[in-house]
Amino acid sequence: MEISYWCILIAGLLPILTVSVAKYGRRDFDNGEPRAWLDKQTGLRRRADYAHRNHFEAFPFFAAAVLVAQQTGAAQEWIDGLALAFIAARVVYTALYLNDLPSLRSLSWTVGYACVLSLFAVSALHL
Repeated sequence: MEISYWCILIAGLLPILTVSVAKYGRRDFDNGEPRAWLDKQTGLRRRADYAHRNHFEAFPFFAAAVLVAQQTGAAQEWIDGLALAFIAARVVYTALYLNDLPSLRSLSWTVGYACVLSLFAVSALHL
């Protein structure tokens, strides 16, 4: 299986990582209404929930970009490299979000987004 496909899997698992941080160690977690409970959190737990939500938002565009690049026959080394760079940017994004560094977090988000756009570009240009 191509590296880029593994990256889709990793991107799909990132939301679980961040929501685990939000929920970890809290006995009052309400699984009956998890979103209402998460909305009441503050600090690190709140930021972890927001990162969780953003991972879900970023996932479809990234997965589509990888699949389009594969389908159009773009060079595998480009696809894999950009997919790995996206995952790296998202991991850094998560760390920056959890540590409350919003300006750097936005920069990391931009790098990840640029990777997705680049995947479409290599598809169009057949690099």
